[in-house]
Formats: sequence, C-alpha cells, structure tokens
Amino acid sequence: MPAPTFKQLEAFYWAASCASFASAAERLHVTVSSLSKRLAELELLLGQTLFDRSGHKAVLTEAGQRLLPSALKVLEAMAALQAGLASETGLAGPCRFGVGELSALTWLPAFVARVRRAHPRLQLEPQVDVGAVLERRLDQGELDFAVIAGRSSRSGLLSQPVGVARFAWMASPQLAGRARTLTPALLQRWPLITLPAGAGTTRLLDDWLLARNVDVTQRIACNNWVAIAGMLRQGLGIGFLPEGWAGRGAAALRLLDSQPALAPLPYTVQWRRGDTRALVQQMRTLLADQVDFAGPAG
Repeated sequence: MPAPTFKQLEAFYWAASCASFASAAERLHVTVSSLSKRLAELELLLGQTLFDRSGHKAVLTEAGQRLLPSALKVLEAMAALQAGLASETGLAGPCRFGVGELSALTWLPAFVARVRRAHPRLQLEPQVDVGAVLERRLDQGELDFAVIAGRSSRSGLLSQPVGVARFAWMASPQLAGRARTLTPALLQRWPLITLPAGAGTTRLLDDWLLARNVDVTQRIACNNWVAIAGMLRQGLGIGFLPEGWAGRGAAALRLLDSQPALAPLPYTVQWRRGDTRALVQQMRTLLADQVDFAGPAG
C-alpha cells in the first residue's frame, strides 16, 4: 500500500484542528474542494473513515483520533526540515497574523520592515482587531500567530511573553490647570476618556479605581487610541495613554502622577499548540526584541 503524501496528512491535521473545513482550507491557502479531495484520497488510501460528516460539523472518528498524533509527528519533522532550509533561503508564502490597535500604532511598522528585509518572499497580512477576536480567530486556525494582551486561557493556544505596555494618566494643560497629580476630585469633575469595556486595559483601569475607591460617573468610551489622544488634547476629559505619548503633538499633554501608578500590561505572542512550523518559530524570535509600545505614534 502506498504511503500517504505530506499534503494529505497536512490537510487532515488542519481539518481536524480548525473550526471548519473552510477555515482549514483558508489556513492552507487551497479551496474547500481541494481540501476535501485530499481528505477523500487519504481515507481511500487507508481504508478508514476519518471524519463523521453526518452532522452540521465534521468530527473525527475513532480512526481519525488514532491518526492525529502520527500526522502531527510528520508535520513536526517537516517543520524541522523547513527551519534548516529557511535559515539559508528565507521564509516564503503567506503569513497572516493579528495585533491590537496599540501594536499597530507603535511597533508594527518597524516589525514588518524587519521581516521584509529578512524574508523578502514572505507575504505578510497583518490583521488589526481587539484581543478577544484575534484569540478566537487564532484558535480556529485563521491566523498563524497573534500578539495579544495577557496569556491565553484557551487550551489549544500557547503564549510567550514579548513585551510590556506602560501607561500614565494624562490631560491637557488647560484642563489640569496647576494640578500635577491625579486626584478623585479631578475625575469627578471631568469625564474619563477610555477604551470600551472588554479592552485589554479594562482590568488596569478597574484595579486602579478600586484601589482609590473612586466611582467615575462621567465617561466617554472610544475604541480608537488616536481619537482618545485627540479628545484629551482638546481638553474634553482625563484618561491614560502609553507613557511615551506624553508631550507630543501641537497641544502637548501633561503627565499626571498617580498613587498607585497604573500597573504595566504584559503582552504575549500566541500560537496554536502543535504548530511547530519554521514560520511561527522565526516570527516568535523576531518579536522578542521588536515589541515596543513607547512609540512612534501618539
């Protein structure tokens, strides 16, 4: 009996790991019909049904469950081979990854430039969205990796620390007057301008307000960091931004001391458990010293 091909095993692994055949096909950059053809050929070759397709979603059969660890070993062996070749020829092909808006405004352009110098044949596709959406898309196999605030709680994802974002309270000099320290009175007098609930910084804000026993009644919620910085410069309220954004722009923002200080927000690069491709390994290495939230935007 002929042995299964690498493409057949690759199709099987991603079909078993992704949320749907459509996600697996996108992951492999093939059509759904091509993916289904490879799976059918593998099932015919093995004489086993690997997926139960009777329900709304195809699920692994017992035979499929037994094959999965072996398929992963083949992919890991190929990844090791590709890693050795990539060190000489560079990576090639599509690379779809996710970052949050703060990453897009700060370190992402420099990271893309560095990757293009090192791997000119790599087709980069950065996706910008909130962390919860990126984590879900990564878990479903739609992204190769993502840089997200905090560690993932999903069992199918692994996380590695890559950087820390540090924030500080800021206001326009006109609004703050002579004040150099943020007080509860200032927060009661002026609206708090911040990201909506569910953003990565929500936990930092909630912890700080609880520590000061402050109940903010006036809020302006906006899902864009640049817009928040603009409203702060216009004197519409008080908020916090990355520390490096203080004093920038035509109407410079004033840094306000606070007790306690806002806690730093750790970021991690996340990838799918079992994804040992050279692409993911090398991108993790490049990210390790590239993530810097202090600039350049603001």
